[in-house]
Amino acid sequence: MPTEEILARRPIVERSGDRITGRRDRIYRRSLALSDALAMLLALFVSTQLVGGVVPQVTALLAIPVVVVVAKTIGLYDRDELLLRKTTLDEAPQLFHVATVVALVAALLDDHLVFGELSKIAIATLWGSSFTALLLFRYAARAIVSRKVVPERCLILGSEATYEEVTRKMADTHAVNARVVDRISFEPGQIDTLIPRLERAIAEGGISRVIVAPEQVEQGEILDVVRAIKAVGVNVTLVPRIFEVLGSSVVFDDLSGLQLLAMRRLRMSRSSLLLKRSLDLAVSGFGLLIAAPVLIAIAAAIKLDTRGSIFFRQTRVGRDGERFEILKFRTMVDGADKMKDELRSDNETNGLFKIANDPRITRVGKLLRKTSLDELPQLINVFKGDMALVGPRPLVVDEDSQVVGWHRRRLALTPGMTGQWQILGSAKIPLHEMVKIDYLYVTTWSFWTDIKILVRTVPYVLRGGGL
Repeated sequence: MPTEEILARRPIVERSGDRITGRRDRIYRRSLALSDALAMLLALFVSTQLVGGVVPQVTALLAIPVVVVVAKTIGLYDRDELLLRKTTLDEAPQLFHVATVVALVAALLDDHLVFGELSKIAIATLWGSSFTALLLFRYAARAIVSRKVVPERCLILGSEATYEEVTRKMADTHAVNARVVDRISFEPGQIDTLIPRLERAIAEGGISRVIVAPEQVEQGEILDVVRAIKAVGVNVTLVPRIFEVLGSSVVFDDLSGLQLLAMRRLRMSRSSLLLKRSLDLAVSGFGLLIAAPVLIAIAAAIKLDTRGSIFFRQTRVGRDGERFEILKFRTMVDGADKMKDELRSDNETNGLFKIANDPRITRVGKLLRKTSLDELPQLINVFKGDMALVGPRPLVVDEDSQVVGWHRRRLALTPGMTGQWQILGSAKIPLHEMVKIDYLYVTTWSFWTDIKILVRTVPYVLRGGGL
C-alpha cells in the first residue's frame, strides 16, 4: 500500500499522540516562561531598589514581557520538546545575550524606566542578576516539572543492540526524564507493514517519542517512517551513526539545496591552545595558592596514618603519547601496586582496574577518595603542563595499549583532571566507550565545552562521585 494512503488513516491515533506529547510540551514551555518572568522581576528589584536606590516606573515592568518575547524568538521555549536531555547550562550563551540586551536597553532608557538615574553599578547588577536569575529559575522550573510529569515514554525503532544501549544511557544520564518501553525492528523493505504496527504501538503504549535508529535502511524508507511518526503527533529523535565518529565537529553547508557536512580539523588552532592553557594556568595557580593549608593538613594526616610517601606517583600516557608522572595523595598502603595481580579477579570494570571496596585503601585514603581531595596534587601537573583542567582521561600504560585505530586521536589534546568521562560516571563506563567519549571531546572542543564540564564536575564531586 502506498505510504500516502497509510498516512491518511489516522484520526484516533493522531489525537492521542497530540494529546500526550502536546500537554507535556506545553507544561515545559509555560513553566519556563513563568520562570523567566519571575527572574526578570527579581533582577529589576535587586538592581533598582537594593543596589541602585531608585524607584522603578511602571514602564520598567515592560522588561518582563520583552524578555519572554526575546526568549521565544531565539527558540528557548521550543528547545525542550526536541530534546531528551533538557539541560539549562547549555542555554547559558543565549541567556547571556538576553541579559546583555536587557542591561544595554536599561542604560539607554533609564530616564523612562526609573525615577532618578541608574548608576553604572546598578546597570552592572541588572546584567549579572538577570543572567544568574534566568539560569537558576530555569533550572528550578525544569527540576520541578520533571518531578511532576510522568516520564516520557519512548519507543525504539531499531535493533536489540540499540535498544539496550539507549536504555542504559538513559538510566546513566542526568536530566533525562524518559524511559524506553517498547521496541520495533526496523528492517529494509518492510515499510508497508511497519507503519501500521508503529501506529498501534504508539496508541496502545502511550508513546510520546520514537527514537529511530536505522541500520542499512534506504533514505526513502527512513523519510517515510519519520513522516508517519510526525503525522501521529509524537516527537521523533534520530540516531545518525555517522556522528558517533564525527560528533558535533561538523558544520552544515548549503550548496544550492545540497546539504554538505564540513568537518573541523582535529588539531586546535594556536589561539585556541593559548586560551585553553591560559585557563589552566590561572585556575591551577590560584587553586594551589588558596589550597596550600589544606594540602599541608592532608600531608600530615597521611604521614600519621600509615608509613610511606605522601604522594602517589604513576606513569600515565599524555598528549601525543608522551608519558608523564601523575601526582596524587597516597590513599593506599605502601606497595599497593604489587598487590594488583592478586586482586585482579575482583576487578569490576571492563578494561580499567576498579574495585568498589578495595582492601588496599587506608583510613585517610577513604575520606580523601570520597571527597576527591586526593586529586588536588594534580593541580601541580596542570600548572606544569603535563595535564589540563579538562581533557581526555589520562590512562596508565597497559590501559593505553588497548586503545587502537582512530580512537588514538584522543591523544591530540592534553589529558585532564576531569572530562566528559568524569561527569558521566567514570567508574561505570567501560574502556571502549570512554576512549570514544574522549575522541569526540577532542574533535568537538570549544572553550564553552570546557566551562560546562568544569561546572558539571562540581555537583558530581559533591555527591561523592570522585574524580
